[in-house]
Amino acid sequence: MEIVVSGIRPTGNLHLGNYFGAVKNFLRMQEENNCYFFIADYHSLTTHPTPADLHGNVKKVLVEYLALGLDPEKSTLYIQSDVPEVIELYLLLNMNAYVGELERVTSFKEKVRQQPDNINAGLLTYPTLMAADVIIHKAAKVPVGKDQEQNLEMMRTFARRFNRMYNVEYFPIPTAYNFGEALVKIPGLNGSGKMGKSEGEGNAIFFADEPREIQKKVMRAVTDSGPTEPNQAKSEAIQNLFSLMNIVSASDTIIFFENAYNNCEIRYGDLKKQLAEDMVKFTAPFHEKIKELSSNNLYLQKVATMGAEKARESAAKTIKEIREIIGFKKF
Repeated sequence: MEIVVSGIRPTGNLHLGNYFGAVKNFLRMQEENNCYFFIADYHSLTTHPTPADLHGNVKKVLVEYLALGLDPEKSTLYIQSDVPEVIELYLLLNMNAYVGELERVTSFKEKVRQQPDNINAGLLTYPTLMAADVIIHKAAKVPVGKDQEQNLEMMRTFARRFNRMYNVEYFPIPTAYNFGEALVKIPGLNGSGKMGKSEGEGNAIFFADEPREIQKKVMRAVTDSGPTEPNQAKSEAIQNLFSLMNIVSASDTIIFFENAYNNCEIRYGDLKKQLAEDMVKFTAPFHEKIKELSSNNLYLQKVATMGAEKARESAAKTIKEIREIIGFKKF
């Protein structure tokens, strides 16, 4: 089994788009690999240095990933700040990272534009912390999105550089995890684009949403004036609603509304009412699990402690060995 490492930022609730994207792939990964999943609370400080409730955000993310199926018995699920060895490796990698190469990283330049009043050193050295998170477990694979490909290349650069500078073949050179199929893109409710928090709270169906909130969001979803001729091509807004129905509704329900649309008999109010009912039904088991876990602090403590112990065992071994390679010795 290959070692796979992936980070999870503690930023907001999970929605359907997250589930059918990253989360479902995580669930498959944990069945096939030796996975380390960590909640990246240190990383979050690069953009939110004074969080109102950092612990609450971490808890929320931990609860929701557990509710959606991450299994702490099958994988190592831990909080980044519980593993101080990561920060030691981060420091050591920074000693051999160069300002020029860090300044050329696309994500750094984008953050400089987005937050000109908060261009901190953590933003600049984000790739070295990300590299430390991954190679401290001597990972072979890391799942990355398109926007993180350059950071993966930086990881590979730092691993190679360490091996070359100290004339060892210590760190494996991590590669991108291949999911083997295209990720499912879940459309939002605003008529265009994919589901996501950046488009506004009303665009996404969150697993923490109460049934009434889901119903309100779906009933407010963007539509058009309706088809004017049989078998008319659907507008993007309407195709989005049918795409969501394909995910949560029964096949006979989908066929009914497809026929109604193609025959110019569709009533969007009925479609949205049915979609809302099916959304509530689909999310209900996850929603109940979130509520159950949120009140079970003893279990959450157990999960976090177990994850930290497993992650630290791996990380401490790496730090011990690279200290010997570099030449740190006790008198």
